[in-house]
Amino acid sequence: MTRASNLLLALTLLSALLLGSCGNNGETTQAIQERGELRLITRNSPTTYYLGRSGPRGFEYDLTVLLAEELGVELVVTQAFTLDEIFEALERGEADIAAAGLTFTETRNTEFAASRSYAKQTPQVIYKVGRKKPRKPADLKGLSLATIADSSHEEVLQTLRDQGLDWLEWDSVIASDTGEILARVDEDRSDLAVVDSRDFFIQQNLVPRLEVAFDLAEAKDIVWYLHPSARDTPLLEMINEFLERRQADDSIAQIQSRYFDRDDDISRVDSQNFVGKVRRDLSDYQQLIEIVAREQDIPWELLAAISYQESHWDPQATSRTGVRGMMMLTLATAEEMDVDDRTDPAESLRGGARYFKKLRGRLPDDILEPDRSWLALAAYNIGMGHLEDARVLTQRRGGDPHLWEDIMDTLPLLEKPQQYRTLRYGYARGLEAVRYVQNIRHYYNILRWQTARAERPEPPRDSETLVPDTLRSLKLRAL
Repeated sequence: MTRASNLLLALTLLSALLLGSCGNNGETTQAIQERGELRLITRNSPTTYYLGRSGPRGFEYDLTVLLAEELGVELVVTQAFTLDEIFEALERGEADIAAAGLTFTETRNTEFAASRSYAKQTPQVIYKVGRKKPRKPADLKGLSLATIADSSHEEVLQTLRDQGLDWLEWDSVIASDTGEILARVDEDRSDLAVVDSRDFFIQQNLVPRLEVAFDLAEAKDIVWYLHPSARDTPLLEMINEFLERRQADDSIAQIQSRYFDRDDDISRVDSQNFVGKVRRDLSDYQQLIEIVAREQDIPWELLAAISYQESHWDPQATSRTGVRGMMMLTLATAEEMDVDDRTDPAESLRGGARYFKKLRGRLPDDILEPDRSWLALAAYNIGMGHLEDARVLTQRRGGDPHLWEDIMDTLPLLEKPQQYRTLRYGYARGLEAVRYVQNIRHYYNILRWQTARAERPEPPRDSETLVPDTLRSLKLRAL
């Protein structure tokens, strides 16, 4: 081979290596498919990704699963314990996408490629009820303020400082879960916290004594971030097209409903009472509830939520209509389920769990979870006959009798003569059934989030968890 040929070959190999290097940092769609994996970096929180009893869950997780399915690859998830870890992993090319409820900022956009927006969130100041409520940024003077380190909230706070609030200070907590910031306020270790509206909406159930003081800024776009070399690439175009299409066909709205819907009829006091009962009384019965739930193959958190709604975990509970025990069984249901002593916690829980499972099994096979469970709960409350009436009426009204959302809108109509007179089983307290199911869903979600937080892996302990603002350089990275 001639010297010129050797030089040409060397240049060709160098070019290939450089192109390959670029491809490793900013993955192409083809490279992801050839690898068979879409690598996601995210944070562990109820709004993004967590491990439940039945496996991975979370809004960002469910959405990226859809993307992986379209690519025909497996989704591989890496959890970050700080926001900085998310961006460093992305920068090193160890992840294809950062999807973690990340706010779009111009500073962030100069460093990484950003997708189109698929949702919005607002930075909010959170305070504890009973303390003086601040109503504007000027009211923050003299109060201790906490926020997550490397978050977009720090950028907002820095802007306020530059605009004249030069006294403004805050503590930057090294974490990825907003729950750690809210706990500081709930436990009186900080006066206030700055968190995103979506995070607070989900986690307020765990800290019902906390409320929104005011919005610190306008709503911000939520985006996915990719390696900077992914700008103007087919991969980013494909992701943007995917997000646009999933917004148009309501897939994103459906996932949001799965995690962010909450019954407005449930008051802050109800949530606070439930959290208090969990702390005081659940431990007396949790082991038994878990055993029965395993026997009947239902989530223990759901059985706990049902029994709380029925009796507030009081084995001796008795209603004016004669239903009794933890699961408030009628005498007829107790006999049907072979329950001899309705006031015995184990018998009541087993009888109620078997009855719920029986109702769920009687529903048509094409009703899928979680709607199947919600409809079975409605039947537990008002009877299968009235539920079937609601399904018939739902279909008459053009709704889907397989979906709890549509059944929920119809059930109150069972109280209206012009409707129930046309149905086989007549009048029923449909609104009460809706509240019954929504209460249980609410309590169930609180218990699931608490379980997920308790079971999540611990972050490394070789770094401080709190960095005073005055001792650290501001990193304008986005949450």
